[in-house]
Amino acid sequence: MIVNTRGIPFRYMFNKVKREVAIVTVIGLIFNVFTYFLNDRLPDMPLGVPAFLGTAISVLLSFKMSQSYERWWEARKIWGAIVNDSRSLVVQLQSYLGAGYQTAIREIGHRQIAWCYALGDALRGLNPLTRDTGCLRPEEMAALVHRNNKPLAIMQQQALAVKGLADQEALNVFCRVQLDQTIVRLIDSMGKAERINSTVFPVTYRLFLHGAIYLFLITLSIALQDVRPIFEIPLLVLISALFFLVEKTAYNLQDPFRNRPSDTPVTAIARTIEINIRELLGEQDIPEPLKPKAFFLL
Repeated sequence: MIVNTRGIPFRYMFNKVKREVAIVTVIGLIFNVFTYFLNDRLPDMPLGVPAFLGTAISVLLSFKMSQSYERWWEARKIWGAIVNDSRSLVVQLQSYLGAGYQTAIREIGHRQIAWCYALGDALRGLNPLTRDTGCLRPEEMAALVHRNNKPLAIMQQQALAVKGLADQEALNVFCRVQLDQTIVRLIDSMGKAERINSTVFPVTYRLFLHGAIYLFLITLSIALQDVRPIFEIPLLVLISALFFLVEKTAYNLQDPFRNRPSDTPVTAIARTIEINIRELLGEQDIPEPLKPKAFFLL
C-alpha cells in the first residue's frame, strides 16, 4: 500500500509507462513523417475528433479506476474482518476457559498468528511455510507440507483444537458454538480473499482501452500537423503518459495480492494481529509494527 505520495520516486512512475511512452514516441515520429510527405493529400482532421475520443477514454478510465478500487477496498475490508476475528478468538478463549488452560490458549493464539502470515503469503503466490514465525510446533509444520491449501489446513487444526477442548468438557455448548462461529467467519474471510485473487478482471477491456488511447494519439497527431514536431511529440508523450499512468494504477489496484507497492498490506496487517495477540497472551517479546519501505507498506 502506497503510504507516502510525496515520496514516490519518478523512476517508479516512469517504469510503469516506459514501454507505452516508447511506442507513443515511435507513433508520433511515424505520423509526423507521414503527414509531412502527404500533407496535401490528407483531409483536415478537426480537433473535435481527438477531443471526442479523449472524453470517451476519460469515461472508460474512470469506470476502470472505480471498479479496481472497489476490488482493492473489498480486500482491505476482508483483512479488517480478519483482524477483528483473530483478536476475538483469543479473547473468547480467555473468557470461556479456566486458569488451567493457558497453554492451550497460547497454542491456539500462536497458530492464529501463523495462519495470518500464511494466508497473506499464499494470496501473493509465495510459499506459506518459509516465514519462520516460531508459532507452529514441528509436528504441525510437518502435517502442512503435503497440503495444497496450507492456510485452510491451519484453520482445520484450530477447529480440531476447539473440538478437543469441548471433548474435555472445558467448553460448554454455548461457548463452543461461539468459537465455531468465529472460526467459520475466519474461513469465510479467507474464501472471499481467494475469490478476489482468482477472479480475473476482463482482459479485453484493457486491450480495447489501450487501442482507444493509441487511436486518440494518432488522430491528435494528424490534427496537429501544423505544429512543429519538436513541440508536438513531447505533447503527445505527456498526454499519453497521463492516460497510461491512470490505467496502470487501476491495473495494479484490481489485483490487491500481487506483492506490489499498491497491494493491500497483508504482511503489515498480520504483524498488527501478532502484536495484539501476543499482548493479549501477556507475552514480553512483542515485535515492532512493520515500517514502510521507502514509499509503500507491504
